[in-house]
Amino acid sequence: MIGFRGSAGSDSPRRVRTDQSDSNSSAAARNGAEKWEVQLRKGCLELAILASLWGGKLYGLEILRRLESGSDMVISEGTVYPLLSRLKSLALVESEWVESDGGHPRKYYRLTTAGKLRAIEMARVWSEFSSSLSKLLEPLAKAKPAKEK
Repeated sequence: MIGFRGSAGSDSPRRVRTDQSDSNSSAAARNGAEKWEVQLRKGCLELAILASLWGGKLYGLEILRRLESGSDMVISEGTVYPLLSRLKSLALVESEWVESDGGHPRKYYRLTTAGKLRAIEMARVWSEFSSSLSKLLEPLAKAKPAKEK
């Protein structure tokens, strides 16, 4: 599971509509927006994980915490570990088991040189993309949504 705190998939209150036809179209629009948001987050997840490892080695739970604190991305272990495995198979990250004071070993991940280069390139592309998209979206930020009936 991937989510954002306060996003469409959160526990935030929603306005309930009583008109059935408007309710159906509104629900369909919300569902479409939620699917789009999930796909957007999935597309950014590799970059987010590489960025979280930029400062040095982290074990899985630390990566999850860094993603949440640094980007409000709430990601389940079932999502992040397969992606870490794929990044490892691509030689973008490497891992090692380290004994902890708590008694059980932890698997730490760190960027390889190729991972650092990939993170830099992905960050450059993201910056250019988000900057140009922001220009396009500028009028929408000033727009007011149509009033509901």
